[in-house]
Order: sequence, then structure tokens, then C-alpha cells
Amino acid sequence: MATLKDVAREAGLTVGTVSRVLNNRGYISDKAREKVDAAMKKLHYQPNEVARSLSKSSSNTIGLIVPHIRHPYFMEIISRLEYEAYQKGYRILLCNSRNVQEKEKEYIDICTSNKVAGIILCSGTVPVEVFDKIGIPVVTIERFLDNGMAAVECDNRQGGVLAAEKLIARGCRHLLHVGNIGGVFMPADMRTEGFREVCERENVPFEELLTEEIQYDSMMYGDMIEKALLKYPQTDGLFVNSDVIAAQTLQTCRKLRISVPEQLKVIGFDDVFLATLTTPQLTTIHQPIKEMAEIAMNLMHDSISGKVVPKRTVLPVSLVERETT
Repeated sequence: MATLKDVAREAGLTVGTVSRVLNNRGYISDKAREKVDAAMKKLHYQPNEVARSLSKSSSNTIGLIVPHIRHPYFMEIISRLEYEAYQKGYRILLCNSRNVQEKEKEYIDICTSNKVAGIILCSGTVPVEVFDKIGIPVVTIERFLDNGMAAVECDNRQGGVLAAEKLIARGCRHLLHVGNIGGVFMPADMRTEGFREVCERENVPFEELLTEEIQYDSMMYGDMIEKALLKYPQTDGLFVNSDVIAAQTLQTCRKLRISVPEQLKVIGFDDVFLATLTTPQLTTIHQPIKEMAEIAMNLMHDSISGKVVPKRTVLPVSLVERETT
């Protein structure tokens, strides 16, 4: 089995330099990193992560807690964060909380016991007091903690504004909005605020619906959408809080023989890959997931390095018009 000395000999570097590369300490040139990486691959060398973490106050692992690994939005954010982490020499410890408070607390304990360098939190059920005790950087995505190190969000309110303005500009006069889970405040609630603001300003009638935890967990919204469209048959414009809901709206419209976009115009939110796979393709609010992941990981890296980071970063959204409007 190859040792650290073997890697150093193969790379033509000192053991100390190889150690700094593996532990991401101090300045290391790209050329040195490449040499170490090539030597490790050639020798099939695997660092002992447990020993490395025990020798330091923290490991090169970032805990990532998400509420849903099957949801297209979280699938993309996980992928982007893993990529950004790898570029900076970190590994990801992925935890799927399913929005269960007990699981989230347990995962936070697992992260701290494994000496993670920091936690990126995309879930939102644990009381904020829990984070006062862990003593490591916490960066949130689409959740704001008063005692968190930093938060990254998109401009959710602007997303609601853009959706309402587009539907009204397309001639819709009876609007319906399907929003966030009732009773659980998240930044995504601001989409509803923006949508409502425009409707009231333009004096356009609208209805609002809240989703339920069971629907979010199962990603099954068809029955709710069907009941809503039957209850409000005059609806000619619909804005929903995710592309998953929007895609199921199209399925429901086909079942009810409602033509999209002729009879009903639909706008989703997120602009994940799913939005281009439906027929017709979804008009949606583009959430800058790639940029959010990059900024979140930069904030985490800077926090770990002891730098002062901005408390809150809000990125603009945009409307991507496709066939449903």
C-alpha cells in the first residue's frame, strides 16, 4: 500500500508539500497540486480521512443538509455545490433531512462529531438556537438565520413580480398562485408577496393556495391543482412556486382538456432542466443556481479561513419565456 512518502517521491516534492496539498494549507501552486494528484492516481493512494481529521481541529469536509434529494431543484444545487467544493479541495457530507426536525438535529450532530469544517444548510426546521452551540461556520441557501455566518438567496419577491406582470401583459385577468408550505416561513414566501403586490396594484382578481408538507415530500400536486382549477374555472393565468408543480399542472390541464397557453397560461419557478422537457415547454423564473452555489462555497471557504463575510447575499432572478405563456 502506497504511503505519503511514496507519493512525495513520485511527485518529486517534499512530504511536507504533499501534506499541505492534502490538507489544503498555505499557498500551493497549481503545478504542485497537479503533480500530487497525478502521483496519487498512479499509486492508487487514498488519504486516511479519519486520521487527518483527528490530527486537526476540523476536516476538509463540508456538511450539506438538504430537505429533499429527489426534487430537481435540490438535485441541481447538490451537484453544483459538490463541484464548487471539489475545486477548493473540500468533500461533501450529504444529509437528507426530509424536513424532519429530529433528523436535522441528528445530522448536525453527525457533522460536528466528524469535525466538518462548516455546514451548508438548505433545510429549515431546526430552531436557530441549535447553531449557537456548534462553533463552526454555517452558510444557508434560501434560508436566513440571524445567527448564521452568511445567507445566499435569490430575489424571490422580484420573481413573483415578474410572473404577475408577465401574466397580466399576456391578457390574463383571473390569476391563481400556488405558493409555499403553509405555516413554514421561508424566503420563498416572498414570491407570493411580490405576486400579490402586482395584482393589487393592477386591480386584477387573484386567488392564493398553500401547499402541504405531504405534497412537498411526495412531489404529487395533481389532485390539488385539479381541485383548484375546478373551483376557479375562470382562471386564465397560473403562477406556481416550482417547475415540478408547473409540470404537473400541464398534466392536469391535459386531463381537464384545458389548452395551454390558449386557455391557461402557466409560469413556474427555478428553471431546472425539467422546464425544457415538458410539452409545451415551461415559462419560468430563472433562479441562478450555479451562481448561488459558487457564492455559497466562496463564503464558506472565506469563513473557514477566518475572513469576514457578508451576512446576506441576494441574487437577481429573470423570467425565461417559453411556450406556456
